[in-house]
Amino acid sequence: MAARINPDIDKDADAQGGGVQSVDRALQIMEILARKGDAGVSEIAEEMGVHKSTVSRLMGSLVSRELVRQNSERGKYQLGFGILRLASSIPGRLSVVHEAREVMEALASEYKETVNLAVLRSNYAVNVDQAMGPSTLATHDWVGSLTPLHATSSGKVLLAALSADERSRVFKAVGLPARTPRTITNRDELEKQLLDVARDGFASVHEEFEIGLNAVAAPIYNHTGSVIAAISISGPAFRFAPEDQPGLIDALREAGLTISAKMGFRGR
Repeated sequence: MAARINPDIDKDADAQGGGVQSVDRALQIMEILARKGDAGVSEIAEEMGVHKSTVSRLMGSLVSRELVRQNSERGKYQLGFGILRLASSIPGRLSVVHEAREVMEALASEYKETVNLAVLRSNYAVNVDQAMGPSTLATHDWVGSLTPLHATSSGKVLLAALSADERSRVFKAVGLPARTPRTITNRDELEKQLLDVARDGFASVHEEFEIGLNAVAAPIYNHTGSVIAAISISGPAFRFAPEDQPGLIDALREAGLTISAKMGFRGR
C-alpha cells in the first residue's frame, strides 16, 4: 500500500527545494507518461510518492505549454505535441562531427591507429573527420575522401543499414568495382556479409580497398535509431588485425554507442 502523503508537508518540500524540485518533478511526470503512454493524476502521484495536488499543479503548467494533453474521453494525460516541437529542433543542431571528436581522439590514443568518421553521401562513404594515432605511419589524411561502400569497413556499415532496394539503387549507380584482388565484387557474397554486419554491429575489411590497409567500423545511430555515420579504426595490415586485438572491436562498438547517445539514441 502506498504511504499516505501529507499535502502540507509536500508543499513545504516544494518551497524548500525551490524551482529545481518542481522542474525535476515535471520531468518525472513526462518520463512516466512516455513509459506508460497515458496515466491519471492519482496513478502518477502514487508512483512519484507525492500528493495529488502537487501533480495537478505541475500538470496544469505542462498542459498550458502543450507538453502534456488530457484525453477528453478517459481523463488521463498523455505527452503533447509541444514535445515534438522541442524534439524536432534538436537533430539539426547536433553535429555528429562535434559530438564524435572526443571519442575519436580517445580511440586513436588508446589503439595508436587512425580513427575516421564517415557518412553516406551520393552513393559513397565520405570521411568527415579523422583522429590520428601517434604512429609515424598513420599520416594519410582521409578527410573529404569519397570511398566505395562495398570495399570499406565504414561503407559496409552504412550499406548494411540500407534496405535491399536502396542498396540495389547504389549498386546500379556505381557498381561493385574491384579496388584490389581482395575486394568483394559478387552481390550475393556481399549481401551475406552485410547480414553479419547488421547482426554483429561491426564490419571489417582486410586489404579490400587498398593493399596493406585493414580497417574495422561500427555504426552511429541518431535519436530515431537510424544509422547516420560510421566510426572506424584503420592501420597497416602487417600490424593491425582488429579481430585478433583483444577488446578492440568491443571498444569500437561502445564508442559508436557513446556517440549515438550524444545524438539522442537511447537503445543498445
